[in-house]
Amino acid sequence: MKEVFQDLYHKYHRDVFQFLFYMVKDRTLAEDLVQEVYVKVLKSYHNFKGESSEKTWLISIARHIAIDYFRKQKRKQKRIIGSFTVDEKSDWLEDTGKIPEEIAMENEDIRHMYQCLKRCNIDQQTVIILRYIQSLSIKETAEVLHWSESKVKTTQHRAMKRLRIQMSKEEEGKKHEE
Repeated sequence: MKEVFQDLYHKYHRDVFQFLFYMVKDRTLAEDLVQEVYVKVLKSYHNFKGESSEKTWLISIARHIAIDYFRKQKRKQKRIIGSFTVDEKSDWLEDTGKIPEEIAMENEDIRHMYQCLKRCNIDQQTVIILRYIQSLSIKETAEVLHWSESKVKTTQHRAMKRLRIQMSKEEEGKKHEE
């Protein structure tokens, strides 16, 4: 098992890390989640049937771990917010910080696209990351997500449409500010 695990790690570590990094937009957190992925791989490798590629299986595990992380954060946020009074909530400022420098590359268009990607829902973000950043095929994306190929195509279409709309809105907003 040790050799199998090392082989998987060496072949796909970068892909798993990049996927998680694009999902959570934080290097340290992505590294922690990668560790969770490989712990889960060690525990469940005996269940891997080979019906998909090892890469799609690993990305699928990474996706579930990212979703679990987001759910935990949402529950934690609700508990924290619930402990404040309405007056205290109204004094909060919305976080308008930029994506971490590692993502916000030199190119303004890429930075703009990543900012707008945050406004897509989690399924749309996942499909865009898998298809255009991880360069998975529609079939591989469907395997990772346990969806039909038509659902991947539909979600991709809607995600791209939403991304274009968000990018246009921001462009219009910048023009009005000038």
